[in-house]
Amino acid sequence: MVLECRAVEHSAIVRQCDSATVKLRATARSYQTVALLCLLFYCSAALIWASPHSNTLFLIGKESSVIGVTREYRVKDNESLIEIARMFKLGYNEIVDANPGLDPFVPKNGSSVLIPSSWILPDSDREGIVINISEMRLYYFYKKTWKEDSRKPKRPGIQYYVRTYPIGIGDDGYETPTGRFRIIEKIKNPSWHVPESIRKERPELPKVVPPGPDNPLGSHALRLSLGSYLIHGTNRPWAVGRKVTHGCLRLYPEDIPELFEMVPVGTQVTIVRQPVKVGLDNGRVYIEVHRDTDIFKTNDEYLNEAIRLLRKKRIIGLVNSEKLYQAITEKKGIPVAISE
Repeated sequence: MVLECRAVEHSAIVRQCDSATVKLRATARSYQTVALLCLLFYCSAALIWASPHSNTLFLIGKESSVIGVTREYRVKDNESLIEIARMFKLGYNEIVDANPGLDPFVPKNGSSVLIPSSWILPDSDREGIVINISEMRLYYFYKKTWKEDSRKPKRPGIQYYVRTYPIGIGDDGYETPTGRFRIIEKIKNPSWHVPESIRKERPELPKVVPPGPDNPLGSHALRLSLGSYLIHGTNRPWAVGRKVTHGCLRLYPEDIPELFEMVPVGTQVTIVRQPVKVGLDNGRVYIEVHRDTDIFKTNDEYLNEAIRLLRKKRIIGLVNSEKLYQAITEKKGIPVAISE
């Protein structure tokens, strides 16, 4: 479900609760009343304050289409949108497209920033890793079997999860290929064997760059069943959410170890290009549109693709045409409600 809420600093919550506790002590008739009220305050605050992993891990149903929530954040301490994007596990492209009126490098302190941490899941098999090149984002689907209470045995159930991370992709002329592949190798502290094509551009590079801060592969790498293509970390975090590689896929340095530990050898990897995604959430139709000029050049092409997808899902009759065209024109890269 897509919601709007204001990001709240944890320290602010603590200060507010401390102040509330002092006032309650002066008026409450019993210790139990104070304790209960503080507990309720902390619980409500926890619903607002997101944990570091709240932008990456989601429990989903078989029919789930939309995950995450959008947030509002206020710029402080002269931070850039690049820094804010990393803090919320977003790519450069995502935060810039969602905030077209802000300077990505020097937004004014106090400026309101839309945090686009909500997504429509790609139209693909929900198995293993799914990468949507158009939005520069990776999704990892997996499931777990569980029992509620060992003292009261019940039939085991299955819970479905998805983790999602922003990525950097292949630059023009070095596009990341689409298709279905497998993870064939996991490498910790990889050495970078510099391709001849790159050494021609940068002859000062050695044939092999050892692990360390100068290695663009970062701390971990997952090799695909596709020649020399890798999913790996980076020593240049600003490259996440950009077209900067020779075809490989880059994650933030703090994200790649997490993905590395979860993904076994043999995992399926599906790479798609879907500039337009549509889905249903609580009976409402949503569309998510990303700028991908390698696929579509005009708004009419985006519109035709949206209509095709809406007809495929048999939900075109629920759509407001004006809302649909506005979402296509803006291309903010976030789920937008387009129902009547």
